Amino acid sequence: MKLQPDRADGVNFIQSRTPGELVVNGQSWTRSILVPATGPVVTWPPADTAALLAEHIEMIAAAAPELVILGTGPRLRFAPPALLQPLMKRRIGVETMDTAAACRTYNVLVSEGRSVMAALMLAPEA
Repeated sequence: MKLQPDRADGVNFIQSRTPGELVVNGQSWTRSILVPATGPVVTWPPADTAALLAEHIEMIAAAAPELVILGTGPRLRFAPPALLQPLMKRRIGVETMDTAAACRTYNVLVSEGRSVMAALMLAPEA
C-alpha cells in the first residue's frame, strides 16, 4: 500500500538533511539555499542569522511566496524583526525554526499545494 501522496511534476521536495548537506530533488547542496515550491533552487549567502542582511530578505520577497519557512541552522535563532520588514510589508508570512524542522514543515506545506519558500541556512564545512 502506498502511503505517500503523489508529488506534482516540477514541485521541489527536500529529500534529506544532514548537518553539512541538503538534498533537494536529488541534488546535493552544501551551502544555504532558497527552495521555492516550484522553480530553481538557488544558493543563499547567509550561513546563520548573524550574517543575515536586508538584501538576503529582499531575495525572498522578490519571489513573492505566500509563506517563508526560515531554517536557522542546528538551533532556533530569530532574525532581527527589522530585517523581516520587507516580508511583512508584502504580507508574506514568516515562520522561524531550526533547519531540520524547516525542511519537514516545507515538505508538508508544499505537498498541500501551498506557495511556500524554504530559506535554509547551512554553514559551510570548515
